[in-house]
Amino acid sequence: MTVIAHISDLHVSRSDFNEEIFMQAASEINQLNPDMIILTGDLTENGYYAEFEQVTKYLEVFEAPLFAVPGNHDSRNLGYQTFEELIGERSWKLTMGDDLTVIGLDSSTPDENRGHIGRPQHLWLEHQLDECVINENFMIVAFHHHLIPIPQTGRERNILSDSGDILKTLSTHGVDLVLSGHKHVPNIWKLNDTIIVNAGSLSSYKLRGKNLNSYVVYNISEDEIEVYLNNVGGERFLFGNFPRNKI
Repeated sequence: MTVIAHISDLHVSRSDFNEEIFMQAASEINQLNPDMIILTGDLTENGYYAEFEQVTKYLEVFEAPLFAVPGNHDSRNLGYQTFEELIGERSWKLTMGDDLTVIGLDSSTPDENRGHIGRPQHLWLEHQLDECVINENFMIVAFHHHLIPIPQTGRERNILSDSGDILKTLSTHGVDLVLSGHKHVPNIWKLNDTIIVNAGSLSSYKLRGKNLNSYVVYNISEDEIEVYLNNVGGERFLFGNFPRNKI
């Protein structure tokens, strides 16, 4: 079984970051001993260099390999450059074993809140997914902005501006999991054979209504995908259980 922890929206800063909650979450995730951690953006609040320096120290607490994509807050104030310097590539592909591939995409635009994948990155995504289909890989695609609307998040804004094209590509290639963040509200949809999961905020004070800081855990076996929502320091419950796509 492959275990993946999905975290999002840390918002490290002087005012919006809850360090105590973050350390509690990190301890819980380390106890789960996941195979990898995927962080879907908004590591910082303002994209400042000093905030990214803080982020790198906090991320060292995690024991599992961690892979991150930037969010809209990370691309402010030249943060898109700092991300590459201190965190890593903004778009990437990794393969775990012989049959699981994770693709990370940068959906941010410098100094704007809107999400956009863009044609060059979209073409690259299609090429990578073509290879995954040929190799019969389990496919995960991660980016920051939500692909489709999330309930109980107020007026819809900042969805991917090219969401229709991206959704078609993900669906026609039979992508198994799509991971996002951005709205600070956990949610799960299934469209055709693709499971679309939005994580809540791991450690930000900016929470909607009665939502708590949380993270998502995926248990991926040969036959099924179990999705668990974990409230930091609190309840853990089954968010969804789905059969594996068969090639």
